[in-house]
Parts: sequence; structure tokens; C-alpha cells
Amino acid sequence: MHENINQSELEDENKNEIFEGKDSENIESSNESELTEILEKELAEQKDKFLRLFAEFDNYKKRIAKERIELFATAGKEMIVEFLPILDDFERAIKSNENSEDLSSVKEGMLLIFDKMNKSFEKKGVKKINAKGDVFNPDLHEAITEIPVNDESQKGIVIDEVECGYTLNDKIIRYSKVVVGK
Repeated sequence: MHENINQSELEDENKNEIFEGKDSENIESSNESELTEILEKELAEQKDKFLRLFAEFDNYKKRIAKERIELFATAGKEMIVEFLPILDDFERAIKSNENSEDLSSVKEGMLLIFDKMNKSFEKKGVKKINAKGDVFNPDLHEAITEIPVNDESQKGIVIDEVECGYTLNDKIIRYSKVVVGK
């Protein structure tokens, strides 16, 4: 009986293979043109999507480039507007000091303007690098010259600061020009 089941299963399988072969031949011949049309449509859709995406990306690049040019063109405007009142203060100080004999009032006026300018710089993220007395650091300082020192503890130390350095949002925009002890 076991052999009968196996034999009948084999016959069913053979029939299925024959029918499958005939069906697949018919499907292949009748649907080959339909399949080609479907694939061509999908290809056309994908091409269209690609072209649209490419055009969108190209427009994005152009827009970003235009915005960047505008940003560079107007980047200094904000800083200039911030310093115009300070320039006005300098003009007023010069006019009032033309006839002034009082040196202390001139000094006081200059210090007020200097403080106002420093505060404006600080609001914009500009900070002064204090170098005098620090260990020479080539990442922050530019050594103009070295001078001999008697004290061993002064070797490699910034003895004098010729020109202050500055950072803008923690990025160095000007190195401190310093004299270093040797």
C-alpha cells in the first residue's frame, strides 16, 4: 500500500509538471508583450522620478549658492550697524576735544568709547586673547622676537604683547604678536 501512495503521488507530480510546463509556455508567450509594456512603464516612471529628483537637487544647489552669496554680501552689515554709534561717539569726542584743555575729560571720554566698542565686540562673539604672562603657545601666539631673561621661570613665557589676539566664537581670527623670554 505504501508503494501505491508513492506511485500515485508520483503520477500527480508528473501531471502537475506537465500542466505547469504548458501553463508557463502559454503565459510566457501571451504575457511577454504585456510584461515588456509593464517594465517599460516602470522604467519610464523611474526615469521621470530620477529627472525630477535631479532637477530638485539642482534647484536646491542653486538656491543655497544664491543664499550664500547674499549672506557674504550682507554679513558685515550687522557689524557695521553696530559700530556706527561708536564712530559717531568718536566724532563728537574729537569735536569737543578741539577746544578742551582738560586732559582728564579727554581720557575719560576715550575710555568710555573704548568700553562701548569692547562691549559691542563681545556681543558679536569677539573675545580678546590675554597673552602676557602665559606660556608661549604657537596655537594662540605669534612670536615676533625672543629676548634673554635672567630668571629661569621666565623662559618660554610671554614677556610682552605687541598686538592683542582675538577669537570669534572661539575660533582665532588674529594671533597675539608677542615677545617671548629665552
